[in-house]
Amino acid sequence: MRTPVRPFRSREWFAAPGRSDMAALYLERFMNYGITPNELRSGRPIIGIAQSGSDLAPCNRIHVELAKRVRDGIRDAGGIAMEFPLHPIFENCRRPTAALDRNLAYLGLVEILNGYPIDAVVLTTGCDKTTPAQVMAASTVDIPAIVLSGGPMLDGWHDGELVGSGTVIWRSRRKLGAGEITEDEFLDAATASAPSAGHCNTMGTASTMNAIAEGLGLSLPGCAAIPAPYRERGQIAYETGVRAVEMAYEDIRPSSILTRQAFLNAIALTIAIGGSSNAQPHIMAMARHAGVDITPEDWMVGYDLPLLVNMQPAGKYLGERFHRAGGVPAVLCELLAKGKIDGDVPTITGRTLAENIAGRETRDRDVIWPYDAPLKERAGFLVLKGNLFDFAIMKTSVISDAFRARYLSRPGEENIFEGRAIVFDGSDDYHHRINDPALNIDEDCILVIRGAGVLGWPGSAEVVNMQPPDALLARGVQSLPTLGDGRQSGTSDSPSILNASPESAGGGGLAWLRTGDRVRVDLNRGECNALVEPAEIERRKAEPAPPIPPSNTPWEELYREKTGQLAEGGVMEMALKYRGTSEKPPRHNH
Repeated sequence: MRTPVRPFRSREWFAAPGRSDMAALYLERFMNYGITPNELRSGRPIIGIAQSGSDLAPCNRIHVELAKRVRDGIRDAGGIAMEFPLHPIFENCRRPTAALDRNLAYLGLVEILNGYPIDAVVLTTGCDKTTPAQVMAASTVDIPAIVLSGGPMLDGWHDGELVGSGTVIWRSRRKLGAGEITEDEFLDAATASAPSAGHCNTMGTASTMNAIAEGLGLSLPGCAAIPAPYRERGQIAYETGVRAVEMAYEDIRPSSILTRQAFLNAIALTIAIGGSSNAQPHIMAMARHAGVDITPEDWMVGYDLPLLVNMQPAGKYLGERFHRAGGVPAVLCELLAKGKIDGDVPTITGRTLAENIAGRETRDRDVIWPYDAPLKERAGFLVLKGNLFDFAIMKTSVISDAFRARYLSRPGEENIFEGRAIVFDGSDDYHHRINDPALNIDEDCILVIRGAGVLGWPGSAEVVNMQPPDALLARGVQSLPTLGDGRQSGTSDSPSILNASPESAGGGGLAWLRTGDRVRVDLNRGECNALVEPAEIERRKAEPAPPIPPSNTPWEELYREKTGQLAEGGVMEMALKYRGTSEKPPRHNH
């Protein structure tokens, strides 16, 4: 039998030298479903499978089946598999927002990995926040961990055209508001975009975060983009189980992989694939739990990077074509060839990133474009600040030609626009008043939403991608500038100013902004300011703050008490001091 680099944690529970009474207590209930004492005391590593799939998490439900192949791989490699549930996270249906669940799933997984006899773990990811939640927990406990993505759905088709999950909803909403389609036609298009098991087939937050996990070196090469129903998905599940056992023997831990350079690689990859704006708080959260300092300047370094992947919402194609074009390894090849990422970083394979992707260049230039002839130049995330907030971010890869022509092309003031603010207190207020003629909303307006952040919602909501009123949609105005202290869906094609921190409920400037104020956005200088006199700002600060809805559950109250702003990742600040908890075995029970 192979000799592990260090003793397995499970031996602390089951071997118990000199304490047969204690070992018996730990062994007894595991045996009630048929496992034998010899298996548990054999010295073979116990590999946990963090099961994120369930009926409440349909984007991850494929893992209910994939876990069987993971188990096969673990057994064939000489390990013992133990599957356990993860708190469900489902973006579409969770109210008030699934953002609450990332930190809750993190806490639950930390306790499981820390308190049970697990030597290594397979993290099953898919829907947006299931990826950062599990990576954050793996960093806290620091046992060998490998990410298995569930994969995107098959491509959606409607009326002979590709329709991407999420993306088609935002576009169909605009058509519905303009009176171009009926509600039934809207529903038909939306349901056509989700034809199979798997997470979003667009480059929304789910595809982005699974690509980031691979880019960080936490997945087997090519894992992120394999569609959920493909045979390769079951095959890589098996290979992931095998590798998890090998990692237990080799003692390859998150702390040896999640370096600052790995996170800088992840930022570059996010830009090149046209990734979700939600990557910003999630990358920040994973980095902070790994003890890595990522600054706003690090995001700006990547601003000049190009968009390489022609995939909705920033491009044309969907997940199946991206996988066949080479997926994440092919994009990394483009970046590595130009020295935009560090290929020497270690990965879970035991090889460097450069070794993992050698020979994986794309052969489909319709999907993955050359670095020197990209889909779009300078497609990075733009960091903004000003008198309304200290930090916000804008995804520039989704700035359309029409938006640029209307707002960013005035002679002598290119990339600068001003507008009259229309301020909404949360999404209910927006939906109730967006078509109110008294607001006199025209092309000169900026739609602003507040009360949508970590504290104000609570959890931070995907509500900033507000569409214009129906009257403008009917005239062909498809989008207005939007700004808010919440987030937006990663499948949205809106170039919003997002994640404004501090938020309105945390004392940010959006609290004193009023409908009718002029707001000036200067993308050249990275500034966003309300054109309001300082004395008037001070007068408004003395007025009552916008209302904040009360917490509705104990977790909402605790979340608000412990969680920081989106600029810093929206993490539970008190949790950051806990790292490498597996180094100290928990106290014996009984």
